[in-house]
Amino acid sequence: MEDTKMWTWDDDRRDHELEEKVLQQEEIYQGKLLHVVKETALMPNGSESTREWIVHPGACAIIAVHPDGLIEMVRQYRIPFRKTFLEVPAGKIDAGEDPRVTAKRELKEETGYTAESWGYCGSFHPGIGYSDEVIHVYCAWGLTHHEQSLDGDEFLLHAKAPFHEAVQAVRVGYLTDAKTMSSLTLAWQWWQKHEPFTIPHIDP
Repeated sequence: MEDTKMWTWDDDRRDHELEEKVLQQEEIYQGKLLHVVKETALMPNGSESTREWIVHPGACAIIAVHPDGLIEMVRQYRIPFRKTFLEVPAGKIDAGEDPRVTAKRELKEETGYTAESWGYCGSFHPGIGYSDEVIHVYCAWGLTHHEQSLDGDEFLLHAKAPFHEAVQAVRVGYLTDAKTMSSLTLAWQWWQKHEPFTIPHIDP
């Protein structure tokens, strides 16, 4: 199924040639974090194949910017890699919850901050081959500090970094968490387009 045409952003006219029809779905695992299903799908050539993927409610990531241009970040131990990662604040969406409500809750829980102003920077799909997760990215400013309220099994160290330097850290490969990389990139592009607040910065 070779494609020799010039690429386009969207080609609905031919997408139907790639569709897979789900014939059967089976729940494999339902845990606190993961919900895994296995599906039997009919391929475009008429054969059948098994697809296993994670059902996910979605998540929000927040780029919270202080007046001096520093952003809120967290250091968190990630057991699959047996190491600590530097990340932006983020969390899962509760069932039926508006993503902006999630973003406000997660920012306060993980950093203790609330924000007077919010901007929606966009969304991305972090694992299209194995999950239906969508991560929504928000920029927050006008910050006020309150009491932190982490979950009982959540342990974080706070960190701050200059917004533009964090974006540069993505470009040079220092920050490797995909959520953090994509969120910083989207937020920086959004800020450059709208500039709803002034921050000290060096164009990265």
